[in-house]
Amino acid sequence: MKLTVVGCSGSFPSAESACSSYLVEADGFRLLLDMGNGALGELQRHCGLYDLDAIYLSHLHADHCIDMCAYFVARYYRHEGGRCPPIPVYGPEGTEHRLTTAYADTPSASSMSEVFDFHTVKPGSFEIGPFSVHTEKVSHPVEAYGIRLEHGGRVLTYSGDTGVCDALDELARDADLFLCEAAFTYGKENIPDLHLNGREAGETATRAGARRLVLTHIPPWTDPQANLTDARETFAGPVDVAAPRQTYEI
Repeated sequence: MKLTVVGCSGSFPSAESACSSYLVEADGFRLLLDMGNGALGELQRHCGLYDLDAIYLSHLHADHCIDMCAYFVARYYRHEGGRCPPIPVYGPEGTEHRLTTAYADTPSASSMSEVFDFHTVKPGSFEIGPFSVHTEKVSHPVEAYGIRLEHGGRVLTYSGDTGVCDALDELARDADLFLCEAAFTYGKENIPDLHLNGREAGETATRAGARRLVLTHIPPWTDPQANLTDARETFAGPVDVAAPRQTYEI
């Protein structure tokens, strides 16, 4: 698998990065994990607008899904070659309604489903293209899912947004790369079931036996180096801070 960081800023785009969006490729199949603010523009550096094969939305907060409204425009009003066929979109219950409401004035109530083939995510295992997928509900104020992708004997886990929870530990079990949110600063914010700090991300990676940890979803007001230091104090393996256009071979 190849992982490309399209965007990794939390809450809103920074001057350097779009919000959460990660491109995963294997066997010629392109799966996008989340499409937050600014992600659609940055995505075009890495693949064509119409070259994605599937999209997975971890939850329906704007910094993880709002550029789907812009992507709707690109797919619905495409003129060259006609309208795009529906692309599979995996998201929590209510994803179609959320995106239709956010767009505010789609041609009809069913317009989103003309270019997006919506699939409701629940805890469990299924296939997306060449990937074996397992999802679990994680701890966040809205319905949110972490995802585990397996391909060719390798494992990539993406936390989405979450606080500390057993489900995340299991999703990251023996992961070759654990892409984990670290929005909070240790000793500063302490809000259960919302976000992790760097220290908690490291502790989760250690409990899970993950081989590599990449911190992401760090908002512009959080010092990424502080979170990196905290994660290294609780996880002995390699730790990076996600950066736009960074790639990882898994």
